[in-house]
Amino acid sequence: MKRKYKFLIVLLLVSISGYLLYRLIITSNPNPNFYIGQKLDSLNGVYVYYNGGVGHTGKRNLSKDDYNIGLTYQCVEFAKRYYYQYYKHKMPDAYGNAKDFFDTTIKDGSLNKKRDLLQFTNPGTSKPCVGDLIIFDGNSGNKYGHVAIVSEVKENEVEIIQQNPGPFASSRAKYILVKDDKQHFIKHDRILGWLRMKN
Repeated sequence: MKRKYKFLIVLLLVSISGYLLYRLIITSNPNPNFYIGQKLDSLNGVYVYYNGGVGHTGKRNLSKDDYNIGLTYQCVEFAKRYYYQYYKHKMPDAYGNAKDFFDTTIKDGSLNKKRDLLQFTNPGTSKPCVGDLIIFDGNSGNKYGHVAIVSEVKENEVEIIQQNPGPFASSRAKYILVKDDKQHFIKHDRILGWLRMKN
């Protein structure tokens, strides 16, 4: 009985230590080449900042008129800051995680009223355009999802610009774009779809 009790205590301590180490890694800065808040990239004059570990969150970024832009320097904060600065767009629902930007109950090409943007599914009838928000679903390693902005579209490829992709990942990524007779599809199993300005 005592051996079993000791084993359970050791197992509990190892589990707690592993969890604390994981939290430390995702909330700190494991990359010595950059500092949190460092400018990495930009799109149309709107900067992407380095965030350190993906779980690190800074202060809440509010505009001068108290619009909630997001927690610095998370992916949502860049996407909303870009739309606010470049398009002068404010989302009616200014809160939510990245995956919450996409409403699975909305039909392809219809208005997402919470974001006041047109929503397209992946695959969908509309080809992604520069400036669209690409929405990634969550997974076991990131339950909040991810959001990025389309920075370039070619016939068979889409490039995105993103904030907080991970401490060693690039601010730019490219994905294969496939078109059949009726639909466009970005080859990535977590991309739910894209959102676009109405005009």
